[in-house]
Amino acid sequence: MNSTNPKTYEPAPSRKVAFLGLGVMGYPMAGHLALAGHSVTAYNRTATKSIAWCAEYTGAGAPKHASTPREAAEGAEIVFCCVGNDDDLRGVTMGKDGAFAGMQPGAIFVDHTTASADVARELYAAAQALKLQFVDAPVSGGQAGAQNGGLTVMCGGDAPAFDAVKPTGMAFSKAFTLMGASGAGQLTKMVNQICIAGLVQGLSEAIAFGQKAGLDMNQVLEVIGKGAAQSWQLDNRGKTMVADKFDFGFAVDWMRKDLGLVLDEAKNNGARLPVTALVDQFYADVQALGGQRWDTSSLIKRLR
Repeated sequence: MNSTNPKTYEPAPSRKVAFLGLGVMGYPMAGHLALAGHSVTAYNRTATKSIAWCAEYTGAGAPKHASTPREAAEGAEIVFCCVGNDDDLRGVTMGKDGAFAGMQPGAIFVDHTTASADVARELYAAAQALKLQFVDAPVSGGQAGAQNGGLTVMCGGDAPAFDAVKPTGMAFSKAFTLMGASGAGQLTKMVNQICIAGLVQGLSEAIAFGQKAGLDMNQVLEVIGKGAAQSWQLDNRGKTMVADKFDFGFAVDWMRKDLGLVLDEAKNNGARLPVTALVDQFYADVQALGGQRWDTSSLIKRLR
């Protein structure tokens, strides 16, 4: 069991839950559920990962691993999920081995994948037809947020389902908020990614400019970080960008996937996103430099 867990858990009723997808985010999120006293059955496409997860958290109860999403979901009150994209999400929910086939009427599926609003609405309707409940609940806070249990969760769906899930979801969250009807969580995450794209590009240009001007950029960042230029990105990525270090979890490939969702949605709703579209192409430049797995602050590499 993880002995360095920094999280203090609020009292909540113990639930029988499943967690599908033990990647960079899902692995620690599922761990927090176990440490908070919930009975967790885990599923991962690569079974060795779920076996290792059970071994790590065995002191937090009796975690189990399942060979299919359906098996993991059987008997669960809540099924949490964090996978890669729309197709991955359909793969773990639908079909004879999908979670929906194993869930009992009234059970709630909570999807933490950053996916399209369309797939959220599609699966919400499919769940309703099976007398299940579905909440789209993408997260912000990155790998560090997942590890320390401090994620921000943006939810779309029905209020009763949200209210039933929130006390359990707070095991890995600092904020768990209903934003509106099905799809609203995904749309809110798109707003988040639009903000981050512009912020990181601005920070990249500022640091590159300051270095060209011969300034001590670590000192500059300390000074401007106390004023109106302060942001999470400046506080957490500014000095690592100066140091040319880009191994902090949220990869360029993932950001391009997210911005693709944003730009597709903008085509549907008519929003104009000139800066976001430009930064998406800048991230394509970073990929061409070999930076597919560098973190998003590596935008500065194309300016050097």
